[in-house]
Amino acid sequence: MTATGTLHSWDLSTGVDGPGTRFVTFLAGCPLRCLYCHNPDTWSMRHGRPRSAEEIVREAAKYTDFIRASGGGATVSGGEPLLQPALTGELLHRFKHELGLHTALDTSGFLGARASDALLADTDLVLLDIKSWDRTLYRHLTGRELAPTLAFARRLADLGTEVWVRFVLVPHLTDPSENIEGVATFAASLGNVTRVDVLPFHKLGAAKWRTLELDFPLADTPAPTPDRTAEARGVFTAHGLYAV
Repeated sequence: MTATGTLHSWDLSTGVDGPGTRFVTFLAGCPLRCLYCHNPDTWSMRHGRPRSAEEIVREAAKYTDFIRASGGGATVSGGEPLLQPALTGELLHRFKHELGLHTALDTSGFLGARASDALLADTDLVLLDIKSWDRTLYRHLTGRELAPTLAFARRLADLGTEVWVRFVLVPHLTDPSENIEGVATFAASLGNVTRVDVLPFHKLGAAKWRTLELDFPLADTPAPTPDRTAEARGVFTAHGLYAV
């Protein structure tokens, strides 16, 4: 029996969800409530559609030649894909073994304990969001605790799974130097982080908050300056990490 779950959407993307052109599956549902979330429409299962792994893999198969030619693959994202571990696990397995695609898992790591060893064995790359090093700030940003993400990161390091760390630079929140230094020191200690994406905060998802009749809490927060973004990347680089 194929696994079933709740799909928000799928898309083809280049350069932001792993290497090359990717077939990206966005699953519905997320336990975090990030203040800067640009896809709050993925928070709830009710904003998705019931779909089976078979249906999703069949859709991805239409694009495999194009994806392979670009050096790309397939990414399971969300929402939070580990909220639906059975569907996520089957997708990663079938993308890898049936379609022959490079696989990536895009996750906050908060539900990392739900990822089985088999699921991770079918995952070539984890895109891991480390939203803050400061525990109090992390809870303020997400409504959740940081510890599960760090534990998941260490587990991935023990397994030798390649990781790209994602860090969103938000003025007046995540941009204090000591916070960036903390994330950089931790990432460098793992030994399996091959890239860090320092992502400047933006408001492109503000319209979705309005559509959902939610107040966007960072409406008055500016984007970081290019100089500040470059400085943040420099902190990671100083720790021997490749930062973009």
